[in-house]
Amino acid sequence: MRLQGKTALVTGSTSGIGQAIAEAFAREGARVVVNGRNAQRGQAVVDAIRAKGGQATFLAADQESIEGVRRLAKEATTVFGSIDILVNNAGIFPFAPLEQVDEATFDTTYAINVKGPFFLTAALAPQMAERGSGKIINITTMVAHVGEPTMSLYGSTKAALTLLTKSWATELGPRGVNVNAIAPGPTYTPATEGMVEGLHQLATALPAKRVAQASEIAAAAVYLASDEADFVHGATIPVDGGRIAI
Repeated sequence: MRLQGKTALVTGSTSGIGQAIAEAFAREGARVVVNGRNAQRGQAVVDAIRAKGGQATFLAADQESIEGVRRLAKEATTVFGSIDILVNNAGIFPFAPLEQVDEATFDTTYAINVKGPFFLTAALAPQMAERGSGKIINITTMVAHVGEPTMSLYGSTKAALTLLTKSWATELGPRGVNVNAIAPGPTYTPATEGMVEGLHQLATALPAKRVAQASEIAAAAVYLASDEADFVHGATIPVDGGRIAI
């Protein structure tokens, strides 16, 4: 198992891509901290992991506040000890035309998608650097790299996370910490159930001509979290059916 003996914190892992990553990490031997706002869904993920022989626990956190993410970092290290792998997956995607985005939505989206990952990483990365090892994986999106109508707010937050990936790689790489990102394309998740038609429309522009499964994003996360990716720094792996390439 590629992650045996490692401890991972996956934010936003009570459903969708985050859940798929948490479950994949557990199958590879990692002890997983499942995180989200819904305790019932979080416990269901934990129960599913434990039913298959894995180790997991659930911690709730407010990704919008610095205090919330710092508390999450402290509680996570208390449960399983040091965190070896951090996946910044939690995020929201309020798609809307430019003129319909209000200030509250703007501020909340940046708080969850940028401020939360920034300060959670700031809380955990120094411990990794002190040990001389660690993996940080940021989940971004293909629309951080290509323009799509109604997605400017969401895409801009993930573009910020893409730049942070590169900056953190230069800062933490010399101290043994790998920082990389995954840019998913349209993916089937519970959060996208109400926009299946839109997903299929996006998929028509992909060389793959289909929508991804969350497990396909998780497979890339397992690679980046493993020793196989020790020489990968500051990269964004597109798991987007080829959209960024064209």
